[in-house]
Amino acid sequence: MSVAKPPTVRLRRLAAELRRLRAAAKLTHEEVIQQTGITRPTIYRIERARVRPQQRTLTTLLDLYEVSDEQRAEITALFMGAETQGWLRPSYHADLRDEYNAYIAFEAEASAVRNYESLFIPGLLQTEDYARAMTQGVWPSATTKDLDKHVQVRMERQVLLAKDDPLNLTAIIDEAALRRHVGGPLVMAEQMQRLQVLAERPNVTLQVIPYAAGAHPGMPGSFALLSFPDADDPEIVYIDSMANDLFLESEQDIRHYTTTFNTLARVALSPDDSLSLIAAMIHELMQEQETS
Repeated sequence: MSVAKPPTVRLRRLAAELRRLRAAAKLTHEEVIQQTGITRPTIYRIERARVRPQQRTLTTLLDLYEVSDEQRAEITALFMGAETQGWLRPSYHADLRDEYNAYIAFEAEASAVRNYESLFIPGLLQTEDYARAMTQGVWPSATTKDLDKHVQVRMERQVLLAKDDPLNLTAIIDEAALRRHVGGPLVMAEQMQRLQVLAERPNVTLQVIPYAAGAHPGMPGSFALLSFPDADDPEIVYIDSMANDLFLESEQDIRHYTTTFNTLARVALSPDDSLSLIAAMIHELMQEQETS
């Protein structure tokens, strides 16, 4: 029995872009079928990343959706690399780093994200002031416009936690990320309070790995595991680093990072104990603010 080959990141991005373009053109599947003659099964398989469309089929769809030359070039690049594993940019925020741009697109489609952070508060949980101070700290050459854009995008992403069918987020944070005074004691106290509020949501699970845990498998760096609504849609690992940002999708990589995340969850404090530690940190920060 043959085993179906899982879709690559590029093929999945191509499918997502074609779904988005159809929606932007305000066309239903029925209308696309009637106007192009493309069969229903073909449209379904293309938009679900089950198959790579033929060149003439892709051209027909792009003509129907009245895609601009710039967008057409990006879609064609996705098409050409659709059978190769790895990331390629979607056209959501053209002025953002390609890898981050791609991550935003996948995150918006995901049903669940398991995120481990060693040095930062997870982006989906950040306050605006923390996000601004953090971005300015790691990107000292950024202009005010750059900072405004990145903070805006960070805040836009957080809508995923509050929509009708919200994203399920499991966040594990090393205590080091909580102890670092990004923006100063008051900004950090407000950030901790934000964590307390979000952790009360049924779709958010928050755990902290305390210093007392010693060495653990997450020390080499942060990562995110993204799962999708369709059980046949393989998970993706995203690694964000200064040296190189990566999307990983092989079964071996998924197993490795799933095992690592599960180990980190066992090493971390329970959600209740994590909130107790956060409450103690807020008290310390407020005292520091009062005496400064």
